Amino acid sequence: MSSVTKLIASAPPAPQRVVVKLGTGVLTTGIGQLDTARIAAVCAEIASLRARGTEIIVVSSGAVGLGMGSLGLLKKPKQIAKKQACAAIGQSRLMQTWQAGFAPHGLTVAQVLLTHDDLRVRSRYLGVKETLRQLIAYGTIPIINENDTVSAAEIKFGDNDTLSAMVASLVEAQHLVILSTAPGLIDMKGTKQILPVVARITPEIEAMAGGTTDETATGGMISKITAAKLATKGGCGVFIASGSEPDILSRLFAGRGPGTFFVPSGLPMESKKRWLAYFQRPAGTITINERAVPILRDHGRSLLAVGVTGSSGEFAAGDIVNITGPDGTVFARGKSTFAAEEIPAIAEQQSAAVAALYPARKRLEVVHRNDLVLL
Repeated sequence: MSSVTKLIASAPPAPQRVVVKLGTGVLTTGIGQLDTARIAAVCAEIASLRARGTEIIVVSSGAVGLGMGSLGLLKKPKQIAKKQACAAIGQSRLMQTWQAGFAPHGLTVAQVLLTHDDLRVRSRYLGVKETLRQLIAYGTIPIINENDTVSAAEIKFGDNDTLSAMVASLVEAQHLVILSTAPGLIDMKGTKQILPVVARITPEIEAMAGGTTDETATGGMISKITAAKLATKGGCGVFIASGSEPDILSRLFAGRGPGTFFVPSGLPMESKKRWLAYFQRPAGTITINERAVPILRDHGRSLLAVGVTGSSGEFAAGDIVNITGPDGTVFARGKSTFAAEEIPAIAEQQSAAVAALYPARKRLEVVHRNDLVLL
């Protein structure tokens, strides 16, 4: 029996599906300078997990930084067109490097570039999900990045931490591993040590996060905490760890790796509810009265006209909206059957009078329960 076979045989059970996100700081040693040794080591770890039956999807940053290096730029451009040009130049280099890293293990990579609209629009969301399913079935390693070459502010994810959390939710991964230069979440106000486990993301946990000053990076610990909040709500456990640690993936899954683990919360949602909860940019907000809150929250009922007190924002019938109680706290999200300009009439009149105004709307359901999800 070979040493690799012995290692696989003695290792704890591997997770079924994992998303691994790598930041620019992990993949490079400077602007435009790829750390090929580290990438090769990560590829070897992923190949080992694949040999144990784990399906792996990689979310990789680095395209803009590599483009900057090719162009001799020392600072990230502020103009969108220049950033997009850097991404276009760097993306091909990034994919070539990943393929070179996986080739010795007989694995083929597949490039998947996404904008937020690809996951926000239901038909495109389902198309991306099916494509990833087929790529995994073919035995490839999908390498996902934001499509920075065409992304504008209204269709951007904002950072690849958020993208990785959305991908983890999309493919219903058991774990999301965010590898960066950060060794985990550090308790700066207390022990100054890495928090090994976060059972729940509280305001105190969020206060520990900080941004980034790296010229090629986006976000920082703030974006990682936001991503962890999104992923754990969908039933996915999240690791934040240093990409420079040797054998970090196998050590994390064996419970021996340095880093922070965020415990998943709640039960996994079915696909449509997951899409409503995590892949939308709500067009507006509907406010409801205190009597309607427990009806939605505790009894899983539809939102009827009689419970609506007002709205904000501009939205059409069929748009996704947030739902708040009287205190303004967003606790649900759903697809409104009414446009924003119709809400005042609904909020100001008795349901019988409103029914006369809108006779074709059955039971005056402002948001049907099948199109509503609690957050």
